[in-house]
Amino acid sequence: MACTYCFYLEKSALFSETKTHRMSEDILEETVKQVLSQGESEASFGWQGGEPTLMGLPFFQKAVELQKKYGKGQSVGNGLQTNGLLIDQEWAVFLRDYKFLIGLSLDGPEHIHNRYRMMLNGKGSWSRVVDKAKLLLDKDVATNALSVINEYSVDFPEEIYAFHKSLGLDHMQFIPCLETDPKNPSRLAPFSAPADKYGRFLCRVFDLWLDDFDGMIATTSIRFFDSLFHIYVDFPPPECTLLKECGVYVVVEHNGDVYSCDFFVDPDWKLGNIMTNRLVDMLNSSTQKKFGQLKASLPKDCLHCAWLRTCRGGCTKDRLHNPSNSELNHYCQSYKMFFEHADKRFKDLAEKWKRQQMSLGSHRPQQETPKVGRNDPCPCGSGSKYKKCCGRAD
Repeated sequence: MACTYCFYLEKSALFSETKTHRMSEDILEETVKQVLSQGESEASFGWQGGEPTLMGLPFFQKAVELQKKYGKGQSVGNGLQTNGLLIDQEWAVFLRDYKFLIGLSLDGPEHIHNRYRMMLNGKGSWSRVVDKAKLLLDKDVATNALSVINEYSVDFPEEIYAFHKSLGLDHMQFIPCLETDPKNPSRLAPFSAPADKYGRFLCRVFDLWLDDFDGMIATTSIRFFDSLFHIYVDFPPPECTLLKECGVYVVVEHNGDVYSCDFFVDPDWKLGNIMTNRLVDMLNSSTQKKFGQLKASLPKDCLHCAWLRTCRGGCTKDRLHNPSNSELNHYCQSYKMFFEHADKRFKDLAEKWKRQQMSLGSHRPQQETPKVGRNDPCPCGSGSKYKKCCGRAD
């Protein structure tokens, strides 16, 4: 594939010493070994690329084998972000049996998806991706739709939402596209989603999401809304963009190099190499702490904003990669518009949910810091257990 807005292709320049960007079995084993040696009761692996399925199914079979080898009674989760093109029956059965959470890159109906998600020969990839979505769903693989919202798709919230639902993709994640123009880094790339339109997009999708509630149960899951609901009911949000600080995970590249974040794979944020450094040391390094504090170091406008608690400045990249304003998040206008639209209804939902929990005898005192157990009811109100709902992406 040759997606126009792919931000990762340029990263190949960092790894000029390797011709094929494929992780060796030694690096895979050391990564799994170090992650599972931390002593935590739960561990999560997120497999991304490029396109991770290019490694072939045996690579992931080996990954699961190593997780079993080095796991000591831990709960291990696997998420795989893919364009789906290489998924076949054997892949689907494996992903289902080992409970992989799939993030399928699908931007919506054909005219939207094929706008930027093209094959190298210039043809659109939509029909092939839709076929793979049907295969995954038919095999009962947990599948989320990952949709990039660009300057074109931002005008079609109803169409995108309805399309995903029609396929059976009732878990959705919308990712606003923000990149600098490679020809002129002082301005945004033309496919970046405008802030005002993205705000209206969020408001409209929120209304559609609410309209589909069955009483207190959300029949569709929008990751951003689910994560926000955690805040409204005094739970920690599962989405890193809503935390006070980030830096809670790292990226291990194919050659073992470790970076602070997949949006910050550059020399300034290289933490070391998994084969020569300890993961725990890199996670607690001064560089990683500095990276996490980038998010916490908000401009004055944010510190005095009515929506600070629910926004926390958004994703760090949307502030630092914004050529038009070096301090504020490019989507600041979007989020202000959205919170003004959604805040009251979120509060109403939260109060109803809390009363419901009280009646069930599971309400936690407000002065305590509540934690979501894997088998607890999900605080998004879906009626499912947390591990099968919002917790699938943790």
